[in-house]
Amino acid sequence: MGLVGGVLGFCVCLPVGLAAAYFLYLRYFAARRLQDPVIRPLRDLDSETLQTTIPDIPLWVKSPDYERIDWMNKFIFDMWPFLDKAICNNIKRAMRPIFDQYDGQYGIESIEFEELTLGALPPTFQGIKVYEMLEKVLVIEPVIRWASIANVILNAKVHSFNVSVQLEDLHIMLTPRVTLKPLVPSFPCFANLCVSLMEKPRIDFGLKLLGGDIMAIPGLYHYVQDQISKQISVLYHWPKVIQIPILDGVSGATKKPVGILHVKVIRALNLLKMDLLGKSDPYVKMRLSGERLPSKKTSVKMRNLNPEWNEHFRFIVKDPNTQVLELHMFDWEKVKMHDKLGMQVIPLRLLTPYESKLFTLDLVRSMNPNDPHNKKNRGQLIVELTFDPFREDNSRTSVALDGEGNASIREGNGESSGGVLLVSVENAEDVEGKQHTNPYAEVLFRGERKKTKVIRKTRDPRWSEEFQFMVDEPPVEDKVHIEVKSKRRGLPFRNKESLGHVNINLVDVVNNGRINEKYHLINSRNGMIQVEIKWSTV
Repeated sequence: MGLVGGVLGFCVCLPVGLAAAYFLYLRYFAARRLQDPVIRPLRDLDSETLQTTIPDIPLWVKSPDYERIDWMNKFIFDMWPFLDKAICNNIKRAMRPIFDQYDGQYGIESIEFEELTLGALPPTFQGIKVYEMLEKVLVIEPVIRWASIANVILNAKVHSFNVSVQLEDLHIMLTPRVTLKPLVPSFPCFANLCVSLMEKPRIDFGLKLLGGDIMAIPGLYHYVQDQISKQISVLYHWPKVIQIPILDGVSGATKKPVGILHVKVIRALNLLKMDLLGKSDPYVKMRLSGERLPSKKTSVKMRNLNPEWNEHFRFIVKDPNTQVLELHMFDWEKVKMHDKLGMQVIPLRLLTPYESKLFTLDLVRSMNPNDPHNKKNRGQLIVELTFDPFREDNSRTSVALDGEGNASIREGNGESSGGVLLVSVENAEDVEGKQHTNPYAEVLFRGERKKTKVIRKTRDPRWSEEFQFMVDEPPVEDKVHIEVKSKRRGLPFRNKESLGHVNINLVDVVNNGRINEKYHLINSRNGMIQVEIKWSTV
């Protein structure tokens, strides 16, 4: 009986003792852990405690280069319940095709998210640094810390067995560099988003397999964390960049010039009779799609239904795969609106580089295939097109100076070639007029004059406007004259005033392909202007 009593006593007392110990722990020890932390000023901390606390101090406190953006954290916190659902829904849609690829392989019958939430705690910005650049880019470096309570449970059915993997308590510390480039005058005002990491990320998380915490295996925890951080650094650590296109290339906002289209308008045949005497006064108006530049026109051929022009035009091409040349035929009128004789389009993808191609186009009323007026015979237009792509950098024009300072041209293939000169007037600083300060910039090159928009009542205008000039030979001995002027509206006298000018030699532009500099304005006290000039040959 003594032995039986001892066994029963042990079996009863052990659970009771464990339960009592557990309740004592909750009553006295766990309650202490849940108490509010003691907040003390930094000056009251000893050196050891201060050294331990320094890594957790926000960067806007430690470094004057970083700015505090509590308003952004407040905005993200208020929006986070909705951002959480939106992000999770996007993750599910993006992962669905990937999961479907594994169905039927390795005995996998299905893969599904049982639960997917990023938790109630959003990422926080500990500070942000903004770089001032001469280029048309915006560079920022935020410091992001995310101590989330994310919970991701993934269920996979393998040979009729359910296998669950759970990711929880995700902690991330990142210092990315975000570059918005190029800045363009189309919403959202930047064409690409480029991201790279400036430091090795710190990542911590819990991982459970079949309900067991595999991160508790000795040695595995640190190995997994280190390998994940290392692989992310290999892929995204600066100077490696992940580029995300934002703007559509059809608008031409993200495209740079790639070549020149040569158009020869030869003749037209059997045009419609629009005048009372059975004649027409035709001319052709043409433009490239995706461009906001003015259309180009041929001369007017008076009283002629079979006019012959043989006139040449040039256009700067940004995307030969999507752009089309639009040709519109009009009947010129002295007083009333010009009548439309017909139109047609030519996709540039039909052209072979450096090869001329002749097109005989049947004119139509519109490009709508269901337009009944298109059945009417409106005559034909004959044009010849040639697309000359720009050369690569390795065949760029080089310029040599002799002992007397005279420039000579050296081509990569031994031949002289024309091209396009792109002049971007970015901004000006400290410009001031005697009568008024409503600045605009005027660009003069080889007798061709172009102007920016007028910005009223400012000494630091920002235009960010680009102008194109096509030339038949490298402009080695030419200069670009840029003058900042002020314009007053409504008054006929003293309505324009010069605020300073600059003359830029193009030798360096032709030799290097590009310059981006700030210039002191002549005849201005402190005025400066920033200009970017590019040269591309064909």
